Amino acid sequence: MTPVPPTTPAEILTEIVLPGVVEPDGLIVQHRPVPVPQQGYALVELLATGVSFAEQGMRRNRYPGQPKFPFVLGYDLVGTVTAVGPRVDPTLVGQRVAAVPRTGAWTTHALLDARTLVPIPQGVDPADGETVVVNGITAWQMLHRKARVRAGQTVLIHGANGGVGNILVQLARHAGVRIIATASPRHHDTLRNMGAEPVDYNDPDLPDRVRALAPGGVDAVFDHLGGPSFKRSYDLLAPGGTLVAYGFAAQRDDTTNPILIFLGVYARFGLWALRPNRRHALFYNFWGGSRVTPKRFRQRLASDLTQVLKLLADGTLTAHVAARIPLDQASRGMALAESRTILGKVILTP
Repeated sequence: MTPVPPTTPAEILTEIVLPGVVEPDGLIVQHRPVPVPQQGYALVELLATGVSFAEQGMRRNRYPGQPKFPFVLGYDLVGTVTAVGPRVDPTLVGQRVAAVPRTGAWTTHALLDARTLVPIPQGVDPADGETVVVNGITAWQMLHRKARVRAGQTVLIHGANGGVGNILVQLARHAGVRIIATASPRHHDTLRNMGAEPVDYNDPDLPDRVRALAPGGVDAVFDHLGGPSFKRSYDLLAPGGTLVAYGFAAQRDDTTNPILIFLGVYARFGLWALRPNRRHALFYNFWGGSRVTPKRFRQRLASDLTQVLKLLADGTLTAHVAARIPLDQASRGMALAESRTILGKVILTP
């Protein structure tokens, strides 16, 4: 990464700027004065943030809705409130909170809308908590709000070693659901210990392997791969089953306009909806409903994250931190996250 020298060390923050379409080592470490929170905002000092698929997509200019370059990366964070602006409850100062700003979290000090902050339970390690912020909300909502799984059902989770995938496995196990999980063989023992039945995601006969384990089909598939994988996943559903798509990891380096990819997926899902087989396919959008009913969206996000954090605090969920890397070495963290060799989430710390 290219460093920009600090000016006054006592009152500066450090942030990671994405200047354009660059390799991980092209990220810029930048320093500037710590801002003062204005009305409705809080200043949050970073304890932990992470590397997710969103940042990987933004680095390639392939994440829908991302800002124009340059901008500060960082989808979510855990931190401590150090100051608040007017019309914000002063008792927030000193509290540990989580937030999902979408961008701007890769900084030692973030200015955030105070209405979006969610308390972190006492005793939860900040890095552990960070693993279940955006990933935990995503997994919870896909499992319980979209697929609406029930005890005794069977689900297929692709990429079960990833940040979202391993939380999906744990939440599904907690819900009494049988889990078939795809991952590299290096992660199979860990997944078995988590209660899943692993399948090699590179096996050319993967659909047949899954059918052998679930001859009648699976009740839900969680697929972040995109491309041909969506069709294979849909075909593995039992009558009444649901495909929940939530990414395009296999198309990460595709040069096709991502908007066209989305439109193609929605068109395909629409055609599948006309089939008389009672199977369903939908694309999960983390921000769905935020523009129409922002207050209700914030309430739902806070409620779902609180549920996941409680499960983490009481030991039902285990945090999988793949690595803890200093924020100013974010380029190394991004490269590791993109290597597809890890279990869990890469965490950046100040």
